[in-house]
Amino acid sequence: MADFTELNGTWNIDAAHSRLGFAARHAMISKVRGEFAEKEGGINIDGANPNNSSVKIVAKTESFTTENEMRDKHVRSGDFLDTENYPEMSFESTKVEVAEGTVTVTGNLTIKATTKEVEVELDWAGPVKDPMGNERIGFEGSFVINRQDYGVSFSAPMETGGILVADKITVNLDIEATRA
Repeated sequence: MADFTELNGTWNIDAAHSRLGFAARHAMISKVRGEFAEKEGGINIDGANPNNSSVKIVAKTESFTTENEMRDKHVRSGDFLDTENYPEMSFESTKVEVAEGTVTVTGNLTIKATTKEVEVELDWAGPVKDPMGNERIGFEGSFVINRQDYGVSFSAPMETGGILVADKITVNLDIEATRA
């Protein structure tokens, strides 16, 4: 693994090779996984002073998919993401800290016009050069949010106890970026 100082500069998120996904417990017995197919963003890295680094990611909420059209339509509705009124969700960093092989990013996650601070620990790899000569880096990690905190409050009680969709949502990031 390279030294973080080698990553200095601006990096564009490669949406085709990145995943912004989630996992939510369904019916108290299994997990449903999904992702946002349309996302964009950038990473500015100051290797000498990582706290001067920044990350911004924007996802189009209408691009939400679990590969089940009936469920996806419901999640895009006002019961969950309300994509008609909130076409984007975003993350913008406020602090970046670097340790050996790990980057901890703190920032503001905005869903349905509600912003909350989150922290994510990311493993990173790179830089590497692809066969076309592009320099690439990768970051991956996950964090947990409570969907109720963001106004995503649809709930259906189950006859045997519990609710249909858990409040705890795990957000998963697999980000690949190319040097600008």
